[in-house]
Amino acid sequence: MAKAVEYHEDAREDFAQSFDYYRQHSAGAAIGFVAAVDDAINQILASPGRFPSVHGDCRYCALNRYPFRIIFRDEAHRLVIVAVAHAKRRPDYWHSRT
Repeated sequence: MAKAVEYHEDAREDFAQSFDYYRQHSAGAAIGFVAAVDDAINQILASPGRFPSVHGDCRYCALNRYPFRIIFRDEAHRLVIVAVAHAKRRPDYWHSRT
């Protein structure tokens, strides 16, 4: 049985803001961003333990072609997306979410 994927409320906002940024610049870039996030989540679900630890019990998966990381917690019955974080800006802003 596949794990449920749940987004921390603030991670949803991270995603929405980043999507809006790309959408304002290019519809193709926005669609590509969504596809990169989906691809990363599928990779995480397939093998969550292969990704590096970043803070506490969180790990991250870098997006292809976009400077973002999916910060996640792998729990017994669910995958929690803690942040959709830009790789260079405010690197630790999401630490209070864990």
